[in-house]
This record gives sequence, structure tokens and C-alpha cells, in this order.
Amino acid sequence: MKIFVIANQKGGVGKTTTTMNLGASLAARKKKVLVIDMDPQSNLSSGLGFTQQFDKQSWNTADEAPYKNIYDVLVEGDSISSVFVSTSTENLFLVPSHLSLAGAEIEMVNMLTRESLLKKAISKMSEDFDYVIIDCPPSLGLLTINALSAADYLLIPIQCEYFALEGLGQLIETTKLIKGINPKLVIGGVILTMYDSRTKLSENVVSDVKEFFKDTAFKTVVPRNVRLSEAPSYGQTIFQYDDKSTGALAYKNLANEFIKRFKV
Repeated sequence: MKIFVIANQKGGVGKTTTTMNLGASLAARKKKVLVIDMDPQSNLSSGLGFTQQFDKQSWNTADEAPYKNIYDVLVEGDSISSVFVSTSTENLFLVPSHLSLAGAEIEMVNMLTRESLLKKAISKMSEDFDYVIIDCPPSLGLLTINALSAADYLLIPIQCEYFALEGLGQLIETTKLIKGINPKLVIGGVILTMYDSRTKLSENVVSDVKEFFKDTAFKTVVPRNVRLSEAPSYGQTIFQYDDKSTGALAYKNLANEFIKRFKV
């Protein structure tokens, strides 16, 4: 089982879109995939159609969640096996999140080995997955640190826009610090997202990133695609929503490249 964290403290770069669609594309290749939603905004959970089965009032507040979620794993000590659920995509499973997770970082501050709570929970899983992919909030707080501490590889989505590399140095420095508690963590790849072929700027960003991350940047570049943006609002992956779109094709290509690189 290989564990990946998708992180970038910059918001809106495609972390959740990549987690759900890369996960779904790997699942379509008969890989057993678990995705973990570590973001209190729960966009991965809603994007995969999980929260739609609950009354919106009951899951869109910081009150106690009407379902077991990653908060129960980190704070209450529940097992991941008692929390994860199946999705409408065969072989793809989800550990959901909830807005109550927003208070978890405060509650975790005085807990022993607070940086390794997720790592410990994953190590106790009885289920056998090929891949675990963790979606992080747009920050470098305790939730993201837990994800980095648990992972084998860091995947960094970078938006093909002007501020693409802003803050990236801080993430890389944090990764180096995390090696004190997780020495196996390495940068597994950089994923270029929201590419607009009509602009010179996108071309320049792609060129700069591939020059800077020569050995780790994926060849596949995910385009800016309206269908990719629409799919989560229907609780669907891009393959369920529009399998013929350019976004779907990009994530299929990314999954092929991903499997070759990590050989599971």
C-alpha cells in the first residue's frame, strides 16, 4: 500500500479535483483506492456524492456530524475501518470530513504525538488498499502536518497562473522538517493544473515548473475545463459526468503515468 498526500497551502489549485478524479481513474484500473478528506470544508466528500444523502443543515454546520468522519479518527480515536464508506465508483472508498473538523486542531494541541495521529490510524487499518490518497486543506496547519507525517509521497498540484510558485518554498521547507518524524516522505510529483492553451502565461508556467522540477513534474497537464468544475456539484467524478471531456482524458493519462511511476 502506498500513501500519497496532495498538498499546497495555496487554495484553488485543484487539490480536491485531483484527489477525486485521480482516485476514480485508478479505481477504474482495478486498483483499490481509499481517499481521505482532511479538509473541514468537506469538498471531497460532497464531490463524491456522500454528503448529498444528508440534510444540508445537518452537515454544513460545525455541530456534531450526523455521520462518522475523519474527526472521529483523529480526536475520538475511532478506527479508519469504522469510518470509511464506499462510493458510487467501484473500488473507490472515502473517509469523509465534516465542518466540525475545523476545531480539531485546537483539540489536538495537547494530545500526545499529535503530529502522527493519522499515521497511527492508517497503520492499524485491517483493509488492504493499493493506494491511499489524502486531500488537505489550503494551509500548513496540524491537519496537513498529520497528512504529511502519514504519507510516503507528496504530490503538489500547481495552477498554471501567475502566482503558481508562491508559497511553494514554504511547503518544501515544511516537508524537510516533517522528515524528522517521517523520514520516508519524498516529493512524488508535481501536477500542473488549470492549463489554458490560449495564454502565453500558462505556457511559461509549464516551462518554468518542468525546468525547476525536472525529475518530478508529470508530463500530463490538466487543462482548465468547465466540465471538471461542474462535476462535483452533481456529486460525480468527471468520468461519471462527462467521460469524453478533455478533463476526463487528462486524468486518465495522469493515472497511466502515475501507475508507471509508482508501480503498484
